[in-house]
Amino acid sequence: MKYRQLTKEQFEGLHEEFARFLASQSIDVKEWNQIKKEKPQIAEEEMNVFSDVVWDDVLSKTKYLEHFSKSSINLFKFENSVILRIAIKINWDINLLEQEGFEWLMKNPLDNSVEIFRGTKEYSLERNTEIFDLIEKGSVISKGEIFEYFNQLITV
Repeated sequence: MKYRQLTKEQFEGLHEEFARFLASQSIDVKEWNQIKKEKPQIAEEEMNVFSDVVWDDVLSKTKYLEHFSKSSINLFKFENSVILRIAIKINWDINLLEQEGFEWLMKNPLDNSVEIFRGTKEYSLERNTEIFDLIEKGSVISKGEIFEYFNQLITV
């Protein structure tokens, strides 16, 4: 398995896609129920293969990730051969996990208590694997608005 198996909730949300996946392998509902009962290891393998297909699709489309903590934000943009990163650290008693703290940062990005760093890194692993690793460590997929906002601020 390349990533990790989808959660029960994720499988439930993708039940139609999973049914089509099984149908593409000529497995109908009746046969699937029989496999789950009589050959649970094969059922597990099918679920793992489907999970990898879903993860690969999602990760291939991912361009931005964000990771927030109380006093810092890490913003990532995934290009073809490199990862761009903007790290923001607040050296003051502001909680970025709260709406009020985040709004303060967006209104005061150049305040003396705000440090902004930018870096570039080549992929050391396959692109999707690196993105998946960051998601497993708490990053979330985003549309990139915050990344692009800060990127414009620091490139001017």
